[in-house]
Amino acid sequence: MRPVIMVDYGGKMPELQEHLCELLKRCQKESPSFEHLRVMVIEDMIYLIHVKGLAEYVSSSLSSEAELHFVDLEQDPPKMITLKEKSSVGMQLISVQKLFSLVFPPNGMTDEIRLPNRTDHTIEATSSNITISPQSTEVVDLSSCICDSQVTIPTLNGWLLGYPVVYLFDKEHIADAIYNLSTQSLRIFKILVTRNGPFSKGSMPEELMSFSVPYELSMEGSNEPWAEMFLAKMQSKWAKCDPTWRTLQMEVSECFPQAIAL
Repeated sequence: MRPVIMVDYGGKMPELQEHLCELLKRCQKESPSFEHLRVMVIEDMIYLIHVKGLAEYVSSSLSSEAELHFVDLEQDPPKMITLKEKSSVGMQLISVQKLFSLVFPPNGMTDEIRLPNRTDHTIEATSSNITISPQSTEVVDLSSCICDSQVTIPTLNGWLLGYPVVYLFDKEHIADAIYNLSTQSLRIFKILVTRNGPFSKGSMPEELMSFSVPYELSMEGSNEPWAEMFLAKMQSKWAKCDPTWRTLQMEVSECFPQAIAL
């Protein structure tokens, strides 16, 4: 139900990469269901991705099928904005999304993975690309996708991991963003699922994903229009995975201001 899962960051990256790649090799030998899975690396972040699912997600992001909302953490207090307000970092995020669309094209993504050459700070790809067969590469390294832009890893992760609300700030305002968010009470939105199976009757809900939004910017909780749209989208995906997941629900809780790491 999610094309990208963040596995870990920092720590023993080479060892983690090796272990994940070895695990994928074994899984792919056992079942064709795992053929579209890859390991992706961006700087010191490591992800497990579904190549076809990510291609579809990137395409839908660029076609504005689901408009993202952003929390501008450079402002105190933070403010909810959309890309229509022409945030400079938001515009650069679109450039990154376009780069991803070249790496993971909607058609033929099982035949090749294309790694564009960077040409300038806007990260627009040219027609000269390095083409690598997915059968010959175990790790898709896109560390260069944000190195020349002001897009931060937390902003990129918010989009990649499918959050409906993404924290937005540039690399020159990281300290401001941390302070501005640390002074806010937050709402924590969780998507919980329970498994199907012979022992699923008494199984406990498992967290599929979670994200936070400043309390003052999400006063209606799960009744916020963007929250309702997001839940409907997740329920649509859940319906396609009916044999695996028995239930899906959104849970909303609150937490008081506390130190935040971004």
